[in-house]
Amino acid sequence: MDHSLNRRDLLKVFGTMGISSAVGYLALNQQARADFGLSEVNDAKRGDMLTGSEAVPFRLVNGEVIRPELKIPQIKETDVLVVGGGAAGCVAAIAAARAGVKTTIVERYNHFGGLATGGLVLAILGHWANNVQVVQGIGEEMMQRLEKMPYGIVGRIKGRNPTVDSEAYKYLLVEMLSEAGVDIYLHSWISDSINEGSVVKGAVIQSKIGPLAIMAKQIIDTTGDGDVFVSAGAAYERRKYIIGLPNRYMDMPKLKKGTKRPRNYGGITPIEGVRWVGMRGKFSDGVDPKALSDLEVEYRKKIWSDYLLLKQQPGFEEVKLIETAPQLGVRVSRVIKGMTELTRDGVNKEIKYEDCVGIGGSWSNNHVPWQLSYGAMLPQNIENLLTAGRSVCADTHTSELVRVIPNCWMSGHAAGCAAAAAVLQNTTARKVDLRQVRELLIKQKAYLG
Repeated sequence: MDHSLNRRDLLKVFGTMGISSAVGYLALNQQARADFGLSEVNDAKRGDMLTGSEAVPFRLVNGEVIRPELKIPQIKETDVLVVGGGAAGCVAAIAAARAGVKTTIVERYNHFGGLATGGLVLAILGHWANNVQVVQGIGEEMMQRLEKMPYGIVGRIKGRNPTVDSEAYKYLLVEMLSEAGVDIYLHSWISDSINEGSVVKGAVIQSKIGPLAIMAKQIIDTTGDGDVFVSAGAAYERRKYIIGLPNRYMDMPKLKKGTKRPRNYGGITPIEGVRWVGMRGKFSDGVDPKALSDLEVEYRKKIWSDYLLLKQQPGFEEVKLIETAPQLGVRVSRVIKGMTELTRDGVNKEIKYEDCVGIGGSWSNNHVPWQLSYGAMLPQNIENLLTAGRSVCADTHTSELVRVIPNCWMSGHAAGCAAAAAVLQNTTARKVDLRQVRELLIKQKAYLG
């Protein structure tokens, strides 16, 4: 190797390759850096400012911000791309990968699970209907595996709603995604879809090294907020809904039977002495950054105030506030306009759909089971795109059923199997043979009635 190249020459080389000079320079492995006579210690002492000559900033023209034309590096091609690693997304990715197709998942946070972990929505409710556990499959497997983990889950009794530990569940999701062979991208925020006419071909993710493109045969939008289908041009409805912010306390005393509970005593968790406190919150816009920021500030002040009041009560002096959810509890924000709308009347009448791909439960009083129509996950005007989780097509009442964690597992499972079947059949999500989708679901132990 020619050691005569200096650092400035290296940066020029990276620039001609279309790679960020800063990224390229810092990405050199230890051996390569040694070959060029570079040391991390010396570089740190220099404190030089590295610049990326390939940067294409937005322009200010006549007082308006103009988006420039920019070539996006394509970093990956995959069969199924799942965008959003919450409850629905993780199950969708695991299901697709287990069906034998190359699967990639993208998540904006540093962990998986969405509101079930980062949102501290620790209660698993909504998987029962008429005293029958209707949500099974991969979701049931998760609960069984949590039972074998220290402090993973508590309250697994027939007809009851258990509670999970967020850290145990975060770990389990990483384990199951890795076992399934899913390619993982964390710290990556979806910014745009890639369309060819009305067909979605991939997605652009935003990262610390700039925008990157992932191409895919099938896309599943499990962002919760519909970030993919909105950018793809699908029809949707934007709703305001209740947004909260849960927290956890430690060293909470046990109360004797019949003792009046403090207002924010909270619910049990798998760890003795730790309780989680939900928050109903206010109606607001779940995708408006200013509205979310205002709520975040207000709620954190309220949680701290409630904590200090709790500590003033006899017996609660040693209570500690150990965690406030790192993400707001947005329950509903955007809902796709699908081929089928799930409705309150349909649930009450127990409507049966020819394209049923899942059975959902209720989170109150073991209500009647309801069927998930495949059409509720399909946009009306965009191809090769499915959604699952809280953004499936449902009226306001039925969104209350759709959004809870087990029912997100159920719709995610259906979407993952449908996307995999479409790849295996070399067809679109809209034209997929639902018989094969149901066969995959049953093979993966889903309950279809």
